[in-house]
Amino acid sequence: MIQSLRILCFFIPAFLWNSQAFCLESSHAESLSDNQTIPEDSSSLWNKKDWSVHIQSTLVSQYHPPFRANYSGMNSLAHVSETDHTTDATIYLGRRLWHGAEIYFNEEVDQGFGLSNTIGLAGFSSGEAYKIGRGKRYFLGQRLFIRQTFDLGGVEESSSDDINQLASTHTHDRLVLSLGKFSVVDLFDNNSYAHDPRQDFFNWSVIDAGAFDYAADAWGYTYGMAAEWTHQQWTMRYGLFDLSNVPNSTVLDSGFHQISNVVELEWRHQLLGAPGVARLLGFDNHGRFGTYHDALALAEASGTIPSTANVRFEQNRPGAVLNLEQAITPDLGIFARASFNNGQIEAYDFTDINQSISVGLSLKGTPWERPQDNFGAAWVSNSISMAAQHYFSAGGMGILIGDGRLNYAPEQIAEFYYSLSINDHWHISPDIQYIRNPAYNLDRGPVRVYGLRIHTSY
Repeated sequence: MIQSLRILCFFIPAFLWNSQAFCLESSHAESLSDNQTIPEDSSSLWNKKDWSVHIQSTLVSQYHPPFRANYSGMNSLAHVSETDHTTDATIYLGRRLWHGAEIYFNEEVDQGFGLSNTIGLAGFSSGEAYKIGRGKRYFLGQRLFIRQTFDLGGVEESSSDDINQLASTHTHDRLVLSLGKFSVVDLFDNNSYAHDPRQDFFNWSVIDAGAFDYAADAWGYTYGMAAEWTHQQWTMRYGLFDLSNVPNSTVLDSGFHQISNVVELEWRHQLLGAPGVARLLGFDNHGRFGTYHDALALAEASGTIPSTANVRFEQNRPGAVLNLEQAITPDLGIFARASFNNGQIEAYDFTDINQSISVGLSLKGTPWERPQDNFGAAWVSNSISMAAQHYFSAGGMGILIGDGRLNYAPEQIAEFYYSLSINDHWHISPDIQYIRNPAYNLDRGPVRVYGLRIHTSY
């Protein structure tokens, strides 16, 4: 009962703000004569133009039938049939502070588990499944950050009120600074067709570059700062972020002793009159990481199972991402990502992938008179280094994978989804994924994962 009341309190302010408040303003406007206007006190704390309030809620249910498994380990996907669900709800608050400055706060309530408690697949099947599952609802403040925009010239561009975006007007050329707690992929590795597990694809290695080991706690958020400089068709981004204290942790490193530097160059262009974007990203993580070679050497000397946790020392782990998107028609777009990282060193905050290639398409439902619907199809190939193969073959465990043994082959994933628009606020999306060699293992699978997502936002 108490949890239900908390959830009602969670949603009521945003609902009133976005619906009833609008109706009252409309009613007030209709009662005025044609030559009257509504007075507005721009200095008022409650001036609606200086606030942004939105809510969202997402339910994802996934099921896989039984599949072939010659053996299983501690981090294996269950080979028997299973069904798991995740639910989350978020309130997004934004407030204008002064000219060009805004502050945002996101409070979220989560509940549920990913399949097998979010293990057993390097490219995990649901971006809505966190690495920490819980059977009871719990509340977390996931974002709290300030954004400052400096206009640098060019034509003026207006943005409408949206999630974590106040309605505003800025010049095209600008410098944007962000500071606080947010997700690295809020700003980096964006893609119009494959980046949002609440609206497009489900799979981790489709919505993000699989080998982009970005800084994050177990829920995908961290503290840091970022700068974005836009000039004409170019944008350059740089970010400095806090890594977890140990891999796959709920706790971030205190004092920024373990950090991630990220830089990205974005080029917007036209190809045969259709817009496209190319992004080149590089990252360098600095912290206490273990190498697979050292873990194997220690295990051989001591007669134990290898663990990178026993051989960590301070070092750097770099990587890179190429991210492409291209519109073909107003309704059809294609995308691709290629990424890699230093495969001699353990994965730290994302997942156990050293190289990844993904391609796909996104098609609006205009041809069948459903313009608000969307169909997506993607294919991914994930792989790990030779050093990682030896480590997992010897029984080592990673962030998400570890079958106790390994008969190696690249993990390959095909995903298809259809987003059915009920109205402007509600979408239902069935999804299917076909996964060969789950966790890089020829001795397990293939796996078919069937999913359903229900998403609403205001």
